[in-house]
Amino acid sequence: MKIHLIVAFLVGGLAWRMELNRYEMLILLLTVASVLITEMFNTVVETLVDLVSPQIHPLAKVAKDVAAGMVLVVAIASVLVGYVLFFSRIWH
Repeated sequence: MKIHLIVAFLVGGLAWRMELNRYEMLILLLTVASVLITEMFNTVVETLVDLVSPQIHPLAKVAKDVAAGMVLVVAIASVLVGYVLFFSRIWH
């Protein structure tokens, strides 16, 4: 979560510096929010699994792996959004 927050602030600063328009800023805001929300959901799933199943169980592992996978998918999608929004501005 700390890494996601640091990157969010850096991307926000870059967006301000690159003067993204309001629609691009909205897309960026929704993308950052989705990463943070998914990370929080992952924490909830892991905490609940640990509470319900303190011993090691194969189904508990599946639940934790799927929740972590959701974060990974959203993080990859956010990198793609960042590429679309920033690449042409940085390249020129």
